[in-house]
Amino acid sequence: MKKWPQAAVDVQRINAIHAQATADQNPPLRVAVTGASGQIGYALIYRIASGAVFGPKTPVILQLLELPQAMNSLKGVEMELRDCAFPNLVDVVLTDKPEVAFEGVDYALLVGAQPRTKGMERGDLLLKNAEIFSAQGKALNTAGKGKDTRVLVVGNPANTNALIASRNAPKIPAQNFSAMTRLDHNRGLGLLAEQLKCGVTDIHNFMIWGNHSATQFPDISHATLHEKPLSSLVDNDWVVKTFIPAVQQRGAAIIAARGASSAASAGSSLIDATRDTHFGTFGDVTSAAVCSNGEYGVEAGLFFSYPVIYADKSWSVVQGLPQSEFAQKMMQATEAELKSERDAVAKLLPK
Repeated sequence: MKKWPQAAVDVQRINAIHAQATADQNPPLRVAVTGASGQIGYALIYRIASGAVFGPKTPVILQLLELPQAMNSLKGVEMELRDCAFPNLVDVVLTDKPEVAFEGVDYALLVGAQPRTKGMERGDLLLKNAEIFSAQGKALNTAGKGKDTRVLVVGNPANTNALIASRNAPKIPAQNFSAMTRLDHNRGLGLLAEQLKCGVTDIHNFMIWGNHSATQFPDISHATLHEKPLSSLVDNDWVVKTFIPAVQQRGAAIIAARGASSAASAGSSLIDATRDTHFGTFGDVTSAAVCSNGEYGVEAGLFFSYPVIYADKSWSVVQGLPQSEFAQKMMQATEAELKSERDAVAKLLPK
């Protein structure tokens, strides 16, 4: 895998941060957040307003979408935003209408989704969210900036929701949509750093393949720690029996421990993913579910998590990575699940 020397990556990052800190004021960015008064939204929007995503010289206009019954709660969120007196915050728009929330947006962060409730089958959840993301895709198509709008999907099932939104927004290139497996990527880095007693930034070329679900494939076979292959530093039995299931089931483990789904880590990972989209990764590899063009034999059109590099507000899949028999089986299983999800919502996917 082509890899920039880490010193060069660090210099690029420092130069980018310096350029942001010393630049003249940039034009404001319009950022939509759906489900904005929910737990993830609450963990997210204050950091956007603070400049943690787009830098200290880029003002933001937050366009926050909620359900009609949650508008009073959203008003409380706005009050707190105003009370923080963020210098970067130009304005806050509150609405229960997607067309208003997505008007002229540079970034649409699709967080809100129907949660699975007691007695609800997975197929019911898929169809309910398909309806939500179909409507939001149509609203983005009408109100967004077309090729200049970037869309990051968090609401589950994230990969398939990204597919639905993209197919319903033909004016926005599919390349501009992604689903957030950065949370899985960060979870894997955290677990590896704990096991190896190192910093998360010491690990490179770790990657997530496939679906943001229990079928995903957290892959260390190309990862390095201080230029050493990670596979030589950890026991393969631990990787297969402990590490991979731990990443796959991390969301369920958090729910079991705290009685609620992960919100702070999801919000933080969305911050990372949005920042990477905006500024680039300077040659570093991260993970994102993006529209497949057939890479690694995955069916074209599926939103599949790949190792990607961001530059110029776009991504490219890292090509030519050798795959073991074990890796191929894992990737085939997660691709099969994505095909099943796609087929379940086929009636809401325009041709």
